[in-house]
Amino acid sequence: MTVDARGTRCPTPIIELSRAIDDRTADVVVLLADDPNARVDVPVWCRLKHHELLETVEDGGAWRFTVRIA
Repeated sequence: MTVDARGTRCPTPIIELSRAIDDRTADVVVLLADDPNARVDVPVWCRLKHHELLETVEDGGAWRFTVRIA
């Protein structure tokens, strides 16, 4: 599952990621975000919620976060 939160600002990317995880339609969620705060917020949120951040990739001013749901 991919969540496209580009064009939104904190806290929306985390809220969208949380909603996707709550839906539990996949074991892995990819979050696309261009808010600079997401580079800090997503890893911290994953640690707090015990999800595994598999990968963070910068792609043209945006980031792709791959998260395995705990």
